[in-house]
Amino acid sequence: MSQKFYITPDGAKKLRDELNGLWRVTRPEVTKQVSEAAALGDRSENADYIYGKKRLREIDKRIRYLTKRLDNLEIVDRLPDDRDKVYFGAWVRLENEAGELSEIRIVGSDEFDPKLGWISLESPMAKSLLGKSKETSIFLNLPDGQTEFYIVDVSYSPFEEAL
Repeated sequence: MSQKFYITPDGAKKLRDELNGLWRVTRPEVTKQVSEAAALGDRSENADYIYGKKRLREIDKRIRYLTKRLDNLEIVDRLPDDRDKVYFGAWVRLENEAGELSEIRIVGSDEFDPKLGWISLESPMAKSLLGKSKETSIFLNLPDGQTEFYIVDVSYSPFEEAL
């Protein structure tokens, strides 16, 4: 049995939409461009043809990856029974030793986005948070030493108020 990868419903939709767009829009457009370039004659020095074929290989590789990946996804669409604890999909408000607040969300490896504060379930931070309750501390080994974080709040929908 192959490994299952956790993902949120929105993350799964995003991957399906990407696959659909590649298969129904991008690939046919690039195929048409390659055919038009091939009709111009000598393909060995035809940059449009060479680039187009390379682009088609990249698209096909991504399509194969997404198709396999979607088959191995475990969509987590059920809220945990204890919503005061950190589990997959949780938004977590943390306070560091300097009193600075930050918000992160624990998501699957296909969804992580540092700009949004979304961290992978596989990250050291996520692993140290999983199963922990609101109003407890965790210790995390960072490159500059061990740091303590206090779990201020846990939510399974985005926090409303700004930091």
